[in-house]
Amino acid sequence: MDKLTLTILETSDVHGYLFPGDGREKDQEMEMGLFKAATVIHEEKHKADGPVLVIDNGDFIQGSPLSSYMERERGTAEPMIGALNTMEIDAGVPGNHEFNHGLFYMMESVRAAQFPVLAANILDETGEPITGKAYEIFVKDGVRIAVLGLVTRYIPHWEHPDHCAGLTFRSAVDSAKEYVPMLREIADVVVVSYHGGLECDLESGEPTEMLTGENEGYALLTEVQGIDVLLTGHQHRKIAAIKNGIPVIQPGYRGEAVGKVTLELERQEDAWRINGCGASLVEVKGKEEDPVLTKRFTGLKDEMEAWLDRPVGGIVGDMSIKDAHAARISGHAYVDFINRVQMHHSGCAISATSLFSKEAEGFPPSVTMRDIVTNYLYPNTLAVCRVSGSDLKEALELSATYFELDPDGEIGINPEFIHPKPQHYNYDMYAGIEYTIDLTRPPGDRITVLIHEGHLLKPDETLEIVLNQYRAVGGGGYHMFGPSKITREIRVPMTELIAGYFKEHPVVSAIQIRNFEVIRSGFGNEEDDVLNLQLENRA
Repeated sequence: MDKLTLTILETSDVHGYLFPGDGREKDQEMEMGLFKAATVIHEEKHKADGPVLVIDNGDFIQGSPLSSYMERERGTAEPMIGALNTMEIDAGVPGNHEFNHGLFYMMESVRAAQFPVLAANILDETGEPITGKAYEIFVKDGVRIAVLGLVTRYIPHWEHPDHCAGLTFRSAVDSAKEYVPMLREIADVVVVSYHGGLECDLESGEPTEMLTGENEGYALLTEVQGIDVLLTGHQHRKIAAIKNGIPVIQPGYRGEAVGKVTLELERQEDAWRINGCGASLVEVKGKEEDPVLTKRFTGLKDEMEAWLDRPVGGIVGDMSIKDAHAARISGHAYVDFINRVQMHHSGCAISATSLFSKEAEGFPPSVTMRDIVTNYLYPNTLAVCRVSGSDLKEALELSATYFELDPDGEIGINPEFIHPKPQHYNYDMYAGIEYTIDLTRPPGDRITVLIHEGHLLKPDETLEIVLNQYRAVGGGGYHMFGPSKITREIRVPMTELIAGYFKEHPVVSAIQIRNFEVIRSGFGNEEDDVLNLQLENRA
């Protein structure tokens, strides 16, 4: 009887970080990046005792300073796909962020790939997979390996409708139930590569988030018979586990690790059987960059660095962020500036924005493109929504659930905004209104003061609010917004709008408006005192 070990390697959520740095400085040497992951993959291939399959699980062309440069200055992500081609990976899966710049941009990347890109549950107008293939059969050392590509079905909840026009997003579970039995008949090993995460705890099965359909990994493991390996992503978690005999991996993000699955196979009559399996993550820590890739992309890196160092404007005062948590509690001049830019370009009197990550540093006295793209991470455009006063209060109440009081009465962060995936971007800070969040009150009843134009906001008032497009269509659970409430759009990425604002206003003053507060008061008179004080300040 023949025996061999099949190794499956996964990258996921690289987000355009080819080089070992986050772009905040030149020539960084951080423990991350595709080129270091490529070294790990090369080493794993070299020491493997049997065939190796390499899969990228999506969210590859968006999210880094490099990807911003490619979209804005080159208008294509093809050179980035060239890195995966050079690595000679076997297959890829699109992620939700592949849709951020529209279908043409994504499909151009798919066509540039010299490997099959698989998406069984995203269908075009003819009912066929948008990328052209749902699965691929690989034959390595006589072993037939089926790889089925699946993507989170929640993309239409985040994207501009134009980016999903004509597409149908099916449940990953429903699609797997359709394809896996068929693949089971024609393959020795069935691998599901799913750009989505786990909605339940692997051990207990208890939900770890609202069961919206965004993540269906646990359901794939427990409801679909015939899966041998599950590769996941999207949540940026580090997971290497065995569930119901199925290896499950998720390798973090930005190329910080490579997921590794090993299957011990034994040939019995005319088929291979799995006798054992393993799941692990191989960190890139301590690895050198792949020399072939580094040499090939030196010119592109130099172009990107020159673009990032291009000066765009100046700041008078302090717009640096020293404590992101404190900024979310008390407001910050950088946040107020982003709201100012949104109001300027939209003509709206009310605006909302977020601090997207804990790494946000704000702006130094001399602002470059590097500062803009490392603070404003996403390729958001803007949309104006017409909403009621009650809609606005509901949005504020949802945003206020970001905070919770710890046992000592200090203001902390609701774990649901941290685990299983950090979601600091789902806490918004507003300009153009005045409001108070009282954390001693129950969630849903924390907005104790809400003032607009000098008066208490009434539920039936009609307002226009400028939001980033992700929030405007209801992203992050903000169902009080949505496509039906969008009245107009500014279809220019925010990074360009920020740079454009500096072109009109070369020197900007750092001003903190202080229009909201997060408090830990009791009930009763203190709330009335806050209200009276704010009304007096407005008078």
